[in-house]
Amino acid sequence: MYNYGFFSARIKLPGNHTSGIVVAIYTSNGDVFEKTHDELDIEFLGGAPGRPWRFQTNLYGNGSTNRGREERYTLWFDPSKEFHRYSILWTSRNIIFYVDNVPIREVMNSEEMGADYPSKPMALYATIWDASDWATAGGKYKVDYNFSPFIAQFKDLVLDGCPSDPIQLAGATWECSDAHAELDAADYALITPSRRASMRRFRQKFMYYSYCYDVWRYPVPLPECVIDPVEKERFKESGRLKFGGSHPRPGRQRRKRSRRSRGSSGSRNTLADYAM
Repeated sequence: MYNYGFFSARIKLPGNHTSGIVVAIYTSNGDVFEKTHDELDIEFLGGAPGRPWRFQTNLYGNGSTNRGREERYTLWFDPSKEFHRYSILWTSRNIIFYVDNVPIREVMNSEEMGADYPSKPMALYATIWDASDWATAGGKYKVDYNFSPFIAQFKDLVLDGCPSDPIQLAGATWECSDAHAELDAADYALITPSRRASMRRFRQKFMYYSYCYDVWRYPVPLPECVIDPVEKERFKESGRLKFGGSHPRPGRQRRKRSRRSRGSSGSRNTLADYAM
């Protein structure tokens, strides 16, 4: 497990009929902190027949699984044709999600967010699994195993952080201070004005859902939300994009379960799951 870090891999997704499939690279500590686990997700959501892959980022802190913080996006390329790099930077100050060299989302550690900010050591996982009940059009399109096998390829893995024993949390900060300083000073930890402009363009063009604008789920936005007037203008008053995209309404949305309950316990149909 790692006490903060930069986690990255080049990934090539399955092609053909991918409805109902989720491919993910994520960090979690659910096996150690079952009721207060933290999690950072990049999850690729299989496309409806004839439609491309979409993906989402999400995070949970201190077991805050009843407060999903999803954002969903399309891509400017076909992720099944060639490898692309997907990355998660996680520091005590902020979290940045990257696609190739483009930052697509930044979450700041703030007083408003409080204990919901992920802060305990986490391991990195890569997984592909059957999420027919929710992944594609809210579960309308299921996995069709006539198109199997579904193969997700990972390579050029990067794990840059401070290895940490979660049981010895008392000494973790002191023991990792040098590693944390190096992480904070790394190139990928800085969003330059040019990168921030790229992030803004990505979000304006490719983001089709954000929990911060979803007034059906959160009539009052969660306290860490920073409402961008330009982003908000693209969405209906409901928070749904004016020109496409969908997300379950209250009462229909899936119940977010921990990775532990969805994985080794057998409650999900797991195609593959690896801890790193």
